[in-house]
Amino acid sequence: MKQALLKKGIVYPVELPQPTVKEGYVKIKVYHSCISAGTEMSGVSESRKSIIKRALDNPKKITAAITYYKNQGLKKTKDKLNTVADSFKESGYSISGEVVEIGYNVLNFNIGDIVSAGGMKLAVHAEYVVVPINLVVKVPKGLDTLYASTGTVGSIALQGVRRSELRLGEYGVVLGVGLIGLITVQLLKSAGIRVACIDLSDGRLDLVKKMGVELVINPTKENPVNAIKNWTGGYGADAVLFTAATSSNEPLSQAFQMTRRKGKVVLVGVSGMTINRSDIYANEIDFLISTSYGPGRYDDNYELKGLDYPYSYVRWTENRNIAEFLRLVRDGHVDFSLINPLVYPFENISEAFQDLEKDPENKILAIIEYDRKDVYDKSPDSITFRNDKKNKREYSIGIIGAGSYVVSTLLPILTNMTNKFKIHTVVNRGGKKALDIADRFHAQKISNDINDILENDDIDIVFITTRHDNHAELILQCLKKGKNVFVEKPLATTQEQLDSIKEFYADGFENKPLLMVGFNRRFSNYIREIKAKVSSRINPMFMHYRMNAGYSPTESWVHEDGGRIIGEGCHLVDLMLYITDSKITEITASSIKPTNESINSSDNKTFSLKFADGSVGVIDYFAIGHKDIPKENLEVHFDMKSIVMTDYKSIEGFGIKVNSISDKTPKKGQDNEMEALYQALVSKKWPISFEDMVQTTETTFIVNAS
Repeated sequence: MKQALLKKGIVYPVELPQPTVKEGYVKIKVYHSCISAGTEMSGVSESRKSIIKRALDNPKKITAAITYYKNQGLKKTKDKLNTVADSFKESGYSISGEVVEIGYNVLNFNIGDIVSAGGMKLAVHAEYVVVPINLVVKVPKGLDTLYASTGTVGSIALQGVRRSELRLGEYGVVLGVGLIGLITVQLLKSAGIRVACIDLSDGRLDLVKKMGVELVINPTKENPVNAIKNWTGGYGADAVLFTAATSSNEPLSQAFQMTRRKGKVVLVGVSGMTINRSDIYANEIDFLISTSYGPGRYDDNYELKGLDYPYSYVRWTENRNIAEFLRLVRDGHVDFSLINPLVYPFENISEAFQDLEKDPENKILAIIEYDRKDVYDKSPDSITFRNDKKNKREYSIGIIGAGSYVVSTLLPILTNMTNKFKIHTVVNRGGKKALDIADRFHAQKISNDINDILENDDIDIVFITTRHDNHAELILQCLKKGKNVFVEKPLATTQEQLDSIKEFYADGFENKPLLMVGFNRRFSNYIREIKAKVSSRINPMFMHYRMNAGYSPTESWVHEDGGRIIGEGCHLVDLMLYITDSKITEITASSIKPTNESINSSDNKTFSLKFADGSVGVIDYFAIGHKDIPKENLEVHFDMKSIVMTDYKSIEGFGIKVNSISDKTPKKGQDNEMEALYQALVSKKWPISFEDMVQTTETTFIVNAS
């Protein structure tokens, strides 16, 4: 399929694999998509700026970059910035089309339904999109998909009107009459509101006159505050809906000044946010924010997981707003023919964006039209970029899942291992991320079907870097096809999943593929040095590992599918197994008891491991520590000697001499890990024993359940 992607100020069609449907989502063949002249055109302008200019425009980004540099060093910071600058970006968030496939647990839609859908990075300009059910509504009978594609854009205006709570006969001011402002005017008029409009463009003011507004004001020609006061008999507007986009503070200040005592200003657009107390205090002005499409926006539980708000308590969600807006359009309360939308075939989408940018005064709304004649093909989809030949000692990698860790950490390492690894195929649900990898790391192929990896004899090893819940299932599929596997931790999230992997190797390892979990800490030079020093000890050790994991909101995905102990604490268990070279014989664990729901007990645990050689390891894993404390610290005590490792940046011996190792940024062993993987493929000797990987995983199950 083709999808419009944005890069360095240009939007153009790119060939990508179709996205794959999943539970709670529907797949839509797009008939029309609406270009938001405000949001999307600002994205085009932003992408044209250099990284430095973007940072200067947003000081918070400078602070974040400095923090990242301090923690990760110059090279990783440059890589991160280059990734941001060079990545493709999706565009679009308001479409209409036909449902062609439904995911598991989708009950309210059927194949063939004509729908309108929304969502940034979801309802994009593409021939096919996959959207969660709470962002999809059926198009009412009698409404063409051309205007149904405006549903999400229109819901932004509708939510602003709802926030204003204007009633029949009251005075409403629309400040800024771009697309959202023009829709807002028509909504207010249909509700019996007396409307005035303020804008810098005489052309747009002429347009709203045709819509029946009572007063139009160009603030460069007259004082808007005085004009509104005169219009309202000296009282001021009941509400001002701020639908402009500006970095200036002055328009917002004027909006407050033209509002009556105890009136409202609703921010729908963008404004400079330096507010003068004198503008709002004496008249007790209410300043309200209208959040995009309405209640549910920016709530992953609602948008992505399909958990609806009860109708009786939240009457107008973003889904219900979109549906209501479509009804208003069908019944003629919003007439887009007055705005004169420009319709472009999808192959001319670059021209559409250019026209909106060149002539923003006269070209306000562009709608992209897609070819409906193509018959939906459910078969797997892939794109091949090149057919490179590998040398005899080079291993081809298939990657399942284009997550941030593999992109930021593993792939830069692998591509620097000249003549050892080559990226062959990247499989991902969404094609954009796979394309980024192919573009940056020279992958030969991208696909939406793992069979393009499983059935390809040229691929020697599969990297599984998806979310944790499907690791075990994917591992087994790969192993049964004879593929070596590197899986980012964890190995599995349930005992049942782990047992299925154990069963695969139950009759031995001979002539079976290699399996390696990404327990990188054991490969760090710091941990290798500690192991070398304790190998000749006389008595057991006492080990204490502190992980200041950092706070993660209770609703974050990291708490799902086993949570942080299974997903990250596994590193620490594996590390102790490696250092002791001994099996765990006893496990005890305890958690804090939070007094409210702001923190979890599941990622604030201490647990003790007793080993067969008599050693004891204590692990403190917590998310409530201060961010300035080093994240990871290990102390090892034995034979009246001590070794302290601090955050994989330094190591110190007390009563024992250790090799001097120091780094400005944490070196957690990923480079050595990938080298160990390569040597394992050459020698066919596992870099981590299967028994260690299993015991580590089972230990985290016990700790997590405690």
